[in-house]
Amino acid sequence: MAKVKESDTVRIVYIGKLDNGHIFKEVHIDNPLTVKIGESELPPTVELAIIGMEAGKPKKIRIAPDEGYGPRFKDLLHELPVRSFGNRLIPKPGMVLSQKVSKDGKQHTVPATVIEVKNDNVVVDYNHPLAGHHLTYELTVIEINPTQ
Repeated sequence: MAKVKESDTVRIVYIGKLDNGHIFKEVHIDNPLTVKIGESELPPTVELAIIGMEAGKPKKIRIAPDEGYGPRFKDLLHELPVRSFGNRLIPKPGMVLSQKVSKDGKQHTVPATVIEVKNDNVVVDYNHPLAGHHLTYELTVIEINPTQ
């Protein structure tokens, strides 16, 4: 049976879980993910795990934070005044906001998670939501399209 190689295009289904069992992403058979191996569409450790897989044979991998979305950085926690949100929303812990930030002279929209609301300030976390977590992926390749 054919095995996935570098540069192959594959269709996969998977479940991504945190150590506490929380599912952070699920890709079902009715809408599989199509990726070209080697194009950095998935974390490198996940792509490496897919290489050598056969269609229909599931595989489970666990990756450390530094192989996934990196560690959490305390300097990405910021305190913002509640008034900066205007009347458009009332920030609550756990809420994920789209925030505009400037980097290298360019505007970017990034997710920020509300950690705490205290008096007139809101603590937001600009770390990737999966940063600092061990991640478990249950992967199944459903189709392999070899490189021509």
